[in-house]
Amino acid sequence: MAVGRDLSGGSDHVVVVAGDAALTCGISYEALNNVKANTKRFIVVLNDNEWSIAKNVGAIANYLNNIVTSPTYAHLHDKARGFIEAIAGKTGVHFAHKVEESVKGLLVPSVIFEELGLRYYGPIDGHDIALLTRTFEFLKTQEEPVLLHILTKKGKGYEPAIKQPDKFHGLGKYKLETGETAPAPTPTYSEIIGKTLAKFAETNQKIVAITAAMPSGTGLAHFAKAHPTRYFDVGIAEEHAALFACGLATQGLKPFLTIYSTFMQRAYDMTIHDIAIQKLNVALCMDRAGLSGDDGPTHHGLFDIGYLRHIPNWLHMQPKDEDEFVDMLWTMAHYNSGPIAIRYPRGSGPGAQIKPQPKLLEIGKSEVVQHGRDVAIFGLGNMFEVAEEAARKLEEKGISVALINPRWIKPIDTGTLEFFARSAEVVCTIEDHVLHNGFGCAVMEHLHSQMINTPVVRIGWPDEFVEHGTIPILRKKHGVTADALVEKVLPLLKKRTVKTQSTAA
Repeated sequence: MAVGRDLSGGSDHVVVVAGDAALTCGISYEALNNVKANTKRFIVVLNDNEWSIAKNVGAIANYLNNIVTSPTYAHLHDKARGFIEAIAGKTGVHFAHKVEESVKGLLVPSVIFEELGLRYYGPIDGHDIALLTRTFEFLKTQEEPVLLHILTKKGKGYEPAIKQPDKFHGLGKYKLETGETAPAPTPTYSEIIGKTLAKFAETNQKIVAITAAMPSGTGLAHFAKAHPTRYFDVGIAEEHAALFACGLATQGLKPFLTIYSTFMQRAYDMTIHDIAIQKLNVALCMDRAGLSGDDGPTHHGLFDIGYLRHIPNWLHMQPKDEDEFVDMLWTMAHYNSGPIAIRYPRGSGPGAQIKPQPKLLEIGKSEVVQHGRDVAIFGLGNMFEVAEEAARKLEEKGISVALINPRWIKPIDTGTLEFFARSAEVVCTIEDHVLHNGFGCAVMEHLHSQMINTPVVRIGWPDEFVEHGTIPILRKKHGVTADALVEKVLPLLKKRTVKTQSTAA
């Protein structure tokens, strides 16, 4: 934007506000690397509250802390320019900058921002409005890129948020007075994976776990507590997280790479060139797969089937409930023939009881829950509940329904699919994913390749970015419901007996 302003002859100020956690992201450095060469006036505000979602980790967090805790440097920065001007006049300003830079190098770690071409100011109190106003008035006069380092407190003004900043990064309903939230009726998928992997790792020393600044969101805080030397938080750096998992896999370890579905998009290149081509044993666990409701379009995990299913060597699956989820994690822990992925939604499942000992699942084999001759419904993952509801509604109309839990997105169970496509009048798929390049597309592609012409009804999300809102409201609005499924299936049935139909001649 600053370069565009300069090219078009503009005079406005371009200001970017970056959280300190953003500095662990490689793309930030790619941009900083080009500031000096391409930009004249540019103001960067580094909002340093020591948190992303969880406490910041890594060398950059330590580096910023060194700046903040160096009173000698702070004193020097305030006094150097004025002192040199007093003894050398305005012509000494350039010399002042050189003196300041050389002394800083002796007192604190070299200020990386100035090495990259941004004049560093701060740190200052980010909650002092009068100070901020004066500082910005000064920065507007500078004809060079500058960086203002401000210190803020995450949750300031609300005591519960100060005490639990990770919790208040994003949550549902809570009591305003205390910040308390109602506990989930059953353990969430995130809680289950953290505790389950920790348990598996007790007997399998090769299991390690990786997160990208999301220890609480992904549930790996449980694993970190149980196995601190085999837990790695690499900060907001999904690309690095994926490559780090690759490196661990080359050494015979079993890395569980646990990242939100939507954020794994940042590491798409790595899923192909580094994981799949080398056929490394990376276990990818994609939390928040499907609609993420109140988190909005940036967090909906509606594209991971599309960006994984066409890549060779990847396996991909989704559980219908908590017990099957643990079975799938167990299967992932024992799979050593390349990369394997699992997707699962935010929050709790239907409340299935988890058996004491998980079982290995047969690769590419679905679960036939019930047989039927008129309609075959394939309900993927958390949409299996909706498939069950649709089956009941169809059966009330006298329609025979087969109900299948696909389990596997890749490889799909071609034998079961072909059997029901040949024996039923209509095949229906329902998934918590966009319809384009989703599970339903995989079903249609296979049936077409086998020249099976059974009609396929697909239920899923439309070709648009789904807005913020509660899941029930958004499902109803966009037709991802049992009623929508029934409405689309009925016109395609050639022979059916509808109980509500009049028998009058």
